[in-house]
Amino acid sequence: MSIDKVSHIGIAVKSIDDRIKFYQDSLGLKSTKTEVVEEQKVKVAFLELENMRLELVEPTSKESSIAKFIDKRGEGIHHIAFEVRDIEEVFLNMRKAGIRILGDSVSKGAHGSKVFFTHPKDTGGILMEFVEEVENG
Repeated sequence: MSIDKVSHIGIAVKSIDDRIKFYQDSLGLKSTKTEVVEEQKVKVAFLELENMRLELVEPTSKESSIAKFIDKRGEGIHHIAFEVRDIEEVFLNMRKAGIRILGDSVSKGAHGSKVFFTHPKDTGGILMEFVEEVENG
């Protein structure tokens, strides 16, 4: 298993439109287009840094995990995402190691990527996302 780099840090927000102003105006970060990821019930916007991105994640449904996170903990850091080359291999290795996976399989993420999340109780209290970027995605 090989982790290439930190892909992004996910930040749960109630409203991307309200929060993005801080990152753009105060920090000078540039954002990519906003995208709805139906499978995850979220709207996302990435803010570009030199070596990684910040991902603002807004719930599109009260049933989404992001809405539940915000209700329980408020807005803030939600997850850290690691970029990998072979997500299926990483997924199987995590399962073999006894790490609980949220969901039954790899799913679709933003920009057409492939993603899965591990249970934070098995990873030191950190929700981890593993991401395989798809070319032209």
